[in-house]
Amino acid sequence: MTNLTMVKAINAGLRKAMERDPKVLLFGEDIGRLGGVFRVTDGLQKDFGEHRVLDAPLAESGIVGTAVGLAMRGYRPVLEIQFDGFVYPGFDQIVSQVAKFHRRMDGAVAMPITIRIPYGGGIGAVEHHSESPEAYFAHTAGLRVLTPSDPQSAYLTIQQAITCNDPVIYFEPKRRYWDKGEVDESQSALDLGAVADPWRARIVKAGSDVTVACYGPMVRTCLEAAAVATNISLEVVDLQALSPIDYETLVASVQRTSRLVVVHEAALSGGVGAEIAARIGEKCFYELEAPVTRVAGFDVPYPASRIEEHFLPDLDRVLDAAERVMRY
Repeated sequence: MTNLTMVKAINAGLRKAMERDPKVLLFGEDIGRLGGVFRVTDGLQKDFGEHRVLDAPLAESGIVGTAVGLAMRGYRPVLEIQFDGFVYPGFDQIVSQVAKFHRRMDGAVAMPITIRIPYGGGIGAVEHHSESPEAYFAHTAGLRVLTPSDPQSAYLTIQQAITCNDPVIYFEPKRRYWDKGEVDESQSALDLGAVADPWRARIVKAGSDVTVACYGPMVRTCLEAAAVATNISLEVVDLQALSPIDYETLVASVQRTSRLVVVHEAALSGGVGAEIAARIGEKCFYELEAPVTRVAGFDVPYPASRIEEHFLPDLDRVLDAAERVMRY
């Protein structure tokens, strides 16, 4: 086991994927010599060459469109969108081409493209650098959506995303980039399916009173809330995959606790939490003892960094929601 930050864990996962498969290429703005804004790809161009780690022009639509052509020729491109708010110029390519090409070709051509997107706030960034656009992509049929929450899950899931023959939108919680954790680098993507299925949710903290479903940057926040909760036992579920969502694990947890709080950083209306609340309301109607409650960002553009702590869900808001559902 090695103690790594999430940045280093993703870097190690990318390295292992590139060592295993010469068809894996990295493509993005400043990812080569610079190693990316957050240094996630640091050292990879030096070790694998400029023909496999390519610096792209500042044109997200061109980056995604080029990846479509590479995938059609049998490559496995891994793209980096420099910041969450920069993905929109490439949005049309993603939802109109990447998500639909496999179906359009009647399965004859796969789209094994991984699109890495640092997302979320909490780093004191300027406008367009702290957004949470995951619901757009989870809503789009043909795309898979993954988001790790700690270094170990990041190391595993980035490899699994790359080996997947479906296109994967891979959201990296930039606020957790510098969190450290133990990572088992001996695990290979060839046996990862037996170790951890990226499309299954993880119960990261068992509990008996309230299920707290969360993902990405909010997993640590919810674990901290569970650690200090008094007289309430919180079960924390890390969803990992936002498309498809593992409802089997989530339903089983809610059937044990009879209560659900969904936590995410994105705005409340139309978010992933709304879909989860509707599905659990259908599947657990007779088990629920309280309405499904959501804790989320507010329905406003992401605020200036000096007041972002008022926008982001925190430990107190999670605990308040848990206490409210316990009062029913």
